[in-house]
Amino acid sequence: MTDRRLVVVVVDDHELFARGLALLLTTNAGDRFEVGGTTTHVEEAPALVESCAADLALVDLAMPPLGGAAAIRQIKRRHPATRVLALSGSDDLELAEQALRAGADGYLTKSADPEVLVAPLLTVAAGFRVLEGELLDALLTTTRKPPETLLDTLDSQDLRLWALLARGLETQDIAGRMLVSERTAKRMVASLLNRIGAANRVEAAGLAGAYGLLDHDPADRPQ
Repeated sequence: MTDRRLVVVVVDDHELFARGLALLLTTNAGDRFEVGGTTTHVEEAPALVESCAADLALVDLAMPPLGGAAAIRQIKRRHPATRVLALSGSDDLELAEQALRAGADGYLTKSADPEVLVAPLLTVAAGFRVLEGELLDALLTTTRKPPETLLDTLDSQDLRLWALLARGLETQDIAGRMLVSERTAKRMVASLLNRIGAANRVEAAGLAGAYGLLDHDPADRPQ
C-alpha cells in the first residue's frame, strides 16, 4: 500500500445506498479514500473501474438482471489488480460462494455497521481477504454437493479426470492414468474445465474439494 488515497467505486442497484456509501467514505475517511464514481448497472462496472483506475470496488450481489457476481467476474477479468469487496443484503451461503468464486476478495453483509467499513476496505486493499466470522465458519464446515445439472453432464470418466486434476497431476501423467495420448488428455482437460465452469486447474481443484469429490477419490480405483 502507498500513502496516496485509494480510489473506490460503488456498484449497487439502489442509488441512494450507493450515494450513501460514497458520502460515508468521503466524510469519514476522505484522507484514505477517493470515490471515483458509482453505478447502478452491472454492465457498466468494468468501464467505471477503468475510467478512474479504481483500486477497490464495492459490489452489491443482488443486482438484476445479471447479478453482482457477474459484475465481479467482469471486473476481475478486465482489471485483475482491482480489489473487490462484495456486499449482500442476506447471509446466504451460496451467494457468498458465488461471489468468492467470481473473484471477490472479501464479503460482508449489509447488516454490518457501515461506520466500520473503512477497516475491511483497507484490509482488502492490503491484499488480504475479508469474511465475517460466522460466514467463514460455515464455509469451512459445509461441504456442498455438485448441482444435479452438473452431475448430469459428467460420467465416471469425467469424475476420475476431475479427481486427477485436483491432485495436481500434469497432463502427461493424466494421459498415462487415463490410457490416452497427451493431446487427447489436453482436450479432455479443456472440455472438463469448460463444463464445470472452472477458469483453470487450480479452480477445478478448489471446486472438487468444496464438493467433497475427493472424499472417495475415483483416481485410485483400479481399471
